[in-house]
Amino acid sequence: MSEFLFIGIDGGGTSCRARLRDGQGNLLGEGSGGSANIRLDPDLVWSSILTACRAALSAAGLGEDAFTRTRVGFGMAGAGQKSAVDRLLSRPHPFAAVAIDTDAHTAWLGAFGGKDGAIIIVGTGSCGYGVARGKRFQIGGWGFEISDEGSGAVMGREALRRALWVHDGLSPASSLATEILADFGNSPQVMVDWVGQSRPSDYARYAPIVLKHAAERDSLATALVEHAAGGIARIADRLLDLGAPSLCLFGGLGEPLRHWLPPSVQDTIVPPLSDALDGAILLARQAEPQVEPKAERM
Repeated sequence: MSEFLFIGIDGGGTSCRARLRDGQGNLLGEGSGGSANIRLDPDLVWSSILTACRAALSAAGLGEDAFTRTRVGFGMAGAGQKSAVDRLLSRPHPFAAVAIDTDAHTAWLGAFGGKDGAIIIVGTGSCGYGVARGKRFQIGGWGFEISDEGSGAVMGREALRRALWVHDGLSPASSLATEILADFGNSPQVMVDWVGQSRPSDYARYAPIVLKHAAERDSLATALVEHAAGGIARIADRLLDLGAPSLCLFGGLGEPLRHWLPPSVQDTIVPPLSDALDGAILLARQAEPQVEPKAERM
């Protein structure tokens, strides 16, 4: 039988990425797909995963027949919710084996190679995760509706909220508010209609706009970024209190927010050994191939 291949999946609220390596660890190909937050419709999530995996196989000059000898590690946003994992894994798949854990766990695996430490993911959502003295711990990451402090989705949500304050005369004028309100035709009604059908990633697309105006010293944008950095700092302090000797930042907002963090947190940040995709490949290597059950004798 041909040797196994290994795919690592990093699935988030905005996009899904796949990396393919052979048994010796050589990089064969990478690919990407759409949103893969596990709390979404499982058929949509599988579509994103398979799109990314097909692209990675294609980059390696391989066809879909290679799926049957491929072990896959999923690092998925929302995978801490057992009901969501069960829904996803109830669907048929073409892989030889699947292991699934949170995107935080695979990011930690990649960052520290399985040794003590903690990571903070700051992207569409946010989450603190670490392992120290054999114990796993998670801080936040419960969804932007009730958690995810410092994330792009929360920053975008608060930007829209405070833009409405400016519209209603509850806050002073702001260049950030002006740009956001113009995006909705200066109509709160249009914004309300948008909110009714929007996902976390839709809110998160306003985070770069907030950062741009903060760099220009807009008072509203600066307050939003400082609030986001404060949320990340609280997560960091808790991770350090739990025994993590150092931290790594991941996600599209990690580096932009880094210099807004207090020096006591910045001093504990170290570069990761590797990224979340290689962490997911480490997870894939732990996955046991599925064996077809033998028919019982009558």
